[in-house]
Amino acid sequence: MRVAWADDADAVAAVQVASWREQYDGLVPADVLPGPEAVAATWRDALARPSDARNRVLVALERNRVVGFAVLTPAADPDCDPVSNGEVVELVVSADDRGLGHGSRLLQAAAETLQADRFTRAVSWVVATDDVRRAFLTGAGWAPDSAHRELDLDGTGASTVKQVRLHTSLV
Repeated sequence: MRVAWADDADAVAAVQVASWREQYDGLVPADVLPGPEAVAATWRDALARPSDARNRVLVALERNRVVGFAVLTPAADPDCDPVSNGEVVELVVSADDRGLGHGSRLLQAAAETLQADRFTRAVSWVVATDDVRRAFLTGAGWAPDSAHRELDLDGTGASTVKQVRLHTSLV
């Protein structure tokens, strides 16, 4: 586990795009999702020049291969205080590397990093039907906080997904 470098952009993008294809299968046409090359360019810029000192990306490694990542930021929801509430925007482990402890280590490292940045609460959005992710987070002490939203995945209103927000104390 370590903080991501700009050189990790291609590997992070590959894990992210594969995750999107799995997570949004049947919800969004595959041709709507960007390819790893386009996503890698965005990652390269974000990792080289984060817009906030508290925007962090952690990577999980299997030897020297990136197998997962976590994106951390100040919480952006209107009902959250971005000074005291941090957000785990994404926590992804590649399908072939799940069940090996990478997700648990990423989540622990995310919590420790958010604490080091003086956040006292963490939030994360989960697709409402993703029982596996919800069980993973609740098993680690997270709980629903009653917030929910519906995302328009393709910008047309034809592909939407409902999400619930989970939270945990960092103190």
